[in-house]
Formats: sequence, C-alpha cells, structure tokens
Amino acid sequence: MARNKPASDVPVHRGSIVPAELSTRVREIHRRLRRAQPSPKVELDHEDAWQLLVATILAARSNDRLINRITPELFARWPTPAALARAPQAAVEKVVQRSGFFRVKAKMIRQTAQAVEERFGGEVPATMEALCSLPGVARKTANVVLASVFRVGQGIIVDLHVIRLCKRLGITSDEDPVRIEALLCALFPRASWVDVGHRLVLHGRHVCTARKPRCARCPLAELCPSASEEPAGRWTERADWERVLTESRGQIDPTER
Repeated sequence: MARNKPASDVPVHRGSIVPAELSTRVREIHRRLRRAQPSPKVELDHEDAWQLLVATILAARSNDRLINRITPELFARWPTPAALARAPQAAVEKVVQRSGFFRVKAKMIRQTAQAVEERFGGEVPATMEALCSLPGVARKTANVVLASVFRVGQGIIVDLHVIRLCKRLGITSDEDPVRIEALLCALFPRASWVDVGHRLVLHGRHVCTARKPRCARCPLAELCPSASEEPAGRWTERADWERVLTESRGQIDPTER
C-alpha cells in the first residue's frame, strides 16, 4: 500500500516551461475526450463518500468489477465508519479476501474507519489535506473521492492507467504520480480537473489498454505518437464508439453488435 505523501491544495509543476506543441496537442486531446466521455463517472459502485473511500482503498492493485462484488456484503455488515472500526479483523479479512493483499487492506479500512469516526465525527472530510491525513489515503484516492462525490477539483486523478496513457501520448515519460499530476494540472484548465481525471482513467481502462490498445478505434489516434494502427473513420465516429463503450463499463462494443 502506498504511503501518505504531503498534500497541498494544488500540486506545482516545477519542470521547464511546457512546450507550445504539447499544450496545443493536449487542448485537442481534451476536446476529443469531452466528446467521447461527456459525463464521466467513477466505476466503483457507492452511495456516499464513505463507501467510495473504502472501495477506492480496496481497489488498489485490484479492479473495480471485483471490488463491486465485494463491497455490498462489506457495507451490509458494517454500514458506518463506527461499525467497521469495531469489526473483528478476521471477519473483515474474510469479506475482502478476493481483493488481494486482503490482510493489509482489511487493517487499513478499519484504521481509516476509526480515524473518520474519531477525528471527523463519522463524516468523510471534503479537503485534500484532511483526506490525505487518513490511513491508506494518498492523493489518488483523495482525488477520486473529491471529484466523484464532492465535485471538487483540487487535483487530477493519476493511477496506473493515467501513467500509461501519459507515456503513450508523449505527455511525459515520468512515472511519479505526484509529478505527473502537477504537469496535468498545468496543462488542463482547472475547471476541467474533476472530469479530466475520470476521462483519462476510463480511456486507459477501456481503449488504451495495457496489453492490446485499440488504436484503430481510438479518437486520439492522430494525436498519439505510439499509435500502432491506422485510425478507422473520422475521430468523431471513434469518439461516439468510445462513449457507448465506456458508458456500458466495457460491456457493449458497438463494433460487435
């Protein structure tokens, strides 16, 4: 599990001035992703900030579909931070066992529950600094909760999908999430940060996949130095294809109908 890192309101990009070509290309990437994903949403099922916080911690080194099968039982048995904080470690381990690293994760969500209950009156805080003070919560998890529940853009979500996407798109070869986030915050308008993070994650999860990126169908193909196939049709058609694919959480591929 990642250690907490110091949190600030907005990460600062300390590199050289962003090249004009990159800024121009990122603006076009932004325009195309807005069409492909007009209303992006996190794929972890949740009813409130508490459920999303726990689900995001459990999703580390796992996948959202699996976590969505685990959390209903978890929240049915221990619906509040107070209840989870009092839950026996062994019982929680049994429920979250399929998530991977389940002993560490069970301990982490119980510690997080105790901290939320004792320090924040059972309510998940809505600031980056407060969220990152919780056990098991670093900037990525905090950004997911802030963007998805509170619609607060204090940064941009950076996970493994986003790191891979930034490298393939030629945005940066850096692999440090905090530095990547700082660069993305410098490249994208602040008003877009809430949705940009979700869009990048979903594009990486469903289109620019790790093993077999779908370059021919990608609406960003013309902008990507790593594209391995010629794009099919107009980018707007590919963006509409991506919209159906992501809104179905990868379950509906319009090309296979």
